[in-house]
Amino acid sequence: MMHGPLPDQADISTAAPGNPLVAAAGRWLAFVNNIIVVLSALALIAACAILCDSVLGRALFQIPNYWQDEAAVFLLVGATFMSSAYVQSQRGHIGIEAFVGLMSPVVNRVRLWLVDVASLLFCAFFAWKSWTLTHEAWADGQVSNSMWSPPLSIPYGLMAVGMTLLCVQILLQIIVPLTGTARR
Repeated sequence: MMHGPLPDQADISTAAPGNPLVAAAGRWLAFVNNIIVVLSALALIAACAILCDSVLGRALFQIPNYWQDEAAVFLLVGATFMSSAYVQSQRGHIGIEAFVGLMSPVVNRVRLWLVDVASLLFCAFFAWKSWTLTHEAWADGQVSNSMWSPPLSIPYGLMAVGMTLLCVQILLQIIVPLTGTARR
C-alpha cells in the first residue's frame, strides 16, 4: 500500500531502511543525474555558442555552414533526453494540478501513481524503440545526410540512454511508496 506522498529524488536516495537495494539504486541515480545535468547545461551552452558562431560567420564573413546546425541539434537532443531523469526526480515534468485541491490526499496519491505507471509504460516503449534505432544505425553505419555526415547512432544512443534513465527514475518513484520506505 502507498504511504505518504510520492517520493522525489531525496526520498528515493534516503529510502533505505527496509530496502537497501532500492536506496542504493536511488543514490546511484541521484549521483548520475547530478553529473548529467551539469553536462547537459554545458551542452546547451556549447549549442548556443556554435549557433551564434554559425550565424555570425555567415552574416559577416559568408562562411558556409557545414556542421554547425547538426552539431547543435545533437547537443540539444543529448541535453534534452539525458537530463529527463533529473527533471523527473524533481517532479519537474508537466503535471496537471488543477484538481489537486479538490481531491483527498489518498485520491491524489493514487492519481500520481497511475500517472507514473502510464508514464513508465510509454517511456519504456520509447526507450526500447530508441535502443533498436541505435542498434540499426550502428550496425548499418547510418550517417546524416549532411556534408559532415556524423553517425546517427550518436543522437539515437543519447535518446536511448536518457529514456532508460528516465524509466529507472520513474520505476523507483513507483516502487518506493509501495515498499513503504519513503520518508514521511
